[in-house]
Amino acid sequence: MGFLDGLMGNASEINAAEVQREFARILAPNESIEKAYKLIRDLFIFSNKRLILVDKQGLTGKKVEYHSIPYKSITHFSIETNGNFDLEAELKIWISGNALPLQKQFNKNLNIYELQSVLAEYVLK
Repeated sequence: MGFLDGLMGNASEINAAEVQREFARILAPNESIEKAYKLIRDLFIFSNKRLILVDKQGLTGKKVEYHSIPYKSITHFSIETNGNFDLEAELKIWISGNALPLQKQFNKNLNIYELQSVLAEYVLK
């Protein structure tokens, strides 16, 4: 997960139906996109079966690496808000086999509680 450590900045929610169409070729049968977030030019996608991380590489972003994390591999997660007037919230996800969590910052336009609810729904199955 080395590339994840370097990702910084805010994320914002994007249309799940558009992501479903764009990434149809990498989805399993009966897999659907529930939520998707754009982080600079990379994507953080929640499907009904797994978490998909899309890492666009190089100056043009034509080279793309897809990371698939089954929800059963997520050992725990947390959200952190800095208060009512803060502009950011942070999501941390611990994946089995990794000592350090995956960390993402989200801007104020994102409902971090909704995001953690989606994650909880799949991790806790």
